[in-house]
Amino acid sequence: MSFRAGFVSIIGKPNVGKSTLMNALLGEKISIITPKAQTTRHRILGIYNKPEFQIVFSDTPGIIEPKYKLQGSMMKFVNESLQDADLIMFVTDLNTQNEEPELIERLKVIQSPLICIINKIDESDNDGIMKKIQFWREQVPSFKEIVPISASNKFNIDMLLKSVLTYLPEGPPFYDTDQVTDKSERFIASEILREKILLRYKEEIPYSVQVEIESFKDEEKLLRISAIIYVMRDSQKQIMIGKGGIAIKNMGIAARRDLEKFFGKQVFLQTFVKVKEGWRDNNNLLKEWGYDNDGK
Repeated sequence: MSFRAGFVSIIGKPNVGKSTLMNALLGEKISIITPKAQTTRHRILGIYNKPEFQIVFSDTPGIIEPKYKLQGSMMKFVNESLQDADLIMFVTDLNTQNEEPELIERLKVIQSPLICIINKIDESDNDGIMKKIQFWREQVPSFKEIVPISASNKFNIDMLLKSVLTYLPEGPPFYDTDQVTDKSERFIASEILREKILLRYKEEIPYSVQVEIESFKDEEKLLRISAIIYVMRDSQKQIMIGKGGIAIKNMGIAARRDLEKFFGKQVFLQTFVKVKEGWRDNNNLLKEWGYDNDGK
């Protein structure tokens, strides 16, 4: 069998399990996961290498109607992932109701091979699963396949991988065969910190936060990381730090634990909180932090 390599984009609404699915397909955690919508802000590549093939998965932000420029940039990442895809996996779940007609119409005009992934089937009975499959068969007849899975339980993941392979073209790998993502170590570190913020803070705080790795020094036995956490208001800074600094201290402990697990060495972590008013609509800051600076 000739070597196969291709790009597979994972798209869908927020909170349907796209990042969980990519991590399950890769067999390791590349994308951060939280119960909050809009956890993923960038297009993150996860590269799955085997002697016979290379699959380049794209985890993308959840499809939404943008309300500020950051969200506009997030939707541009989704659109970019559709342009170079050899296969597109649209992820939905058993809990999603009232799919928007605009989204369904958008799926109908996609030219690349398109399959539907129905996630979280462990949360329903067989009758509910069959009704959801029938719904999507009727709504988007162009789906090549409809695959029910449970990404969190890794149910049907092997079958899905076999299906994905049939859509990949023959050709050489696009990335080194020992590479697992296109993102830098600094980016991974910032995402681990942001994941802990999403998990530990409520309401608007997680969506007002941007993490910047100011310093990343990889020594022989120790990784020294200095991070700045940007928020949009002084009141948010006070909440982030907490009384006597306890909130940010506990967040840092949790982040350091995951950083050490990912990088395989002891981590010394410093965190600082600063205010950048309106950064989500600031073109210059969005560009500096790796977002497209003309999102609408």
